[in-house]
Amino acid sequence: MTVTVSGLTIYPIKSCGGIPLQQSAIGMAGLQNDRRWMLTTPDGLFLTQRGLPAMARIGTDIRNGFLTVTYPGMPRLDVPIDVIEDDDSVRLQVTVWRDAVDAVDEGDLAAQWFSAALQTPCRLVKVHPQAHRVAGVDYVSDWLAAHPETEGFAPRHVYAFADGYPVLVANEASLVELNRRLVDRGQGAVGMDRFRANVVLSGLDAFEEDYVAMLQVGDIRFGLVKPCVRCEVPNTDQVTGQRHAEPMTTLTGFRSQRGGGVTFGENAIVDAPAHAVIAVGDAVEVTLEF
Repeated sequence: MTVTVSGLTIYPIKSCGGIPLQQSAIGMAGLQNDRRWMLTTPDGLFLTQRGLPAMARIGTDIRNGFLTVTYPGMPRLDVPIDVIEDDDSVRLQVTVWRDAVDAVDEGDLAAQWFSAALQTPCRLVKVHPQAHRVAGVDYVSDWLAAHPETEGFAPRHVYAFADGYPVLVANEASLVELNRRLVDRGQGAVGMDRFRANVVLSGLDAFEEDYVAMLQVGDIRFGLVKPCVRCEVPNTDQVTGQRHAEPMTTLTGFRSQRGGGVTFGENAIVDAPAHAVIAVGDAVEVTLEF
């Protein structure tokens, strides 16, 4: 079995458009600049495509020291990315699920731009450099205890605004199988963008990721600690922002309930040396468990 990295994507603003990459710096918090920013209500509650599917139409890019944001019919917005705010006077707390996370507001101009695009009052925030949001402690602890060969993984994994873990890993062959079933039902095929994965693998059999304990890419290790339970976001067309009944109807019809719901992809933690880089085409060593 030859397994390789076939895709890398970051989503700089949680629930907005992604940026496909050929390579990325990677560390405990995941791929560099992934979910570093987030939209919130004016009182600091996180916003996602679950409630605002039009967020899918917000395009992102990172270039020349700016986060560049686009939306149909709107002028481009450029947000500086290299300003580090350690000053407590600019620190605020925002809410992601049950977590209170330290953040920095990106100002009124950005808030006005996003509010106009989405037709709802909102603010753009970035994760504060001293924020300490920790990935699911119980799942990580259980995984570490079950895998004594995992010496070197930190007991606590600090990350930014992703839903629950630093990295989401998906399998190309699983999408192929899902699309085969969609087409058999007279439905259109969907792209991997529906599942918003960071690292995509080729070379595994369909849904073989269910049985993967760990991945190693050079000196970088991924612990696959929890299957990713899917909500309605995969039913959102990432180009039009329109929501449909598929692919979740089909996925629900053949995928068993794991981890509290229908799953696609695996949530992962990362152990990587300083200045580590992962690239499309990298060979992947796979540790399976049944």
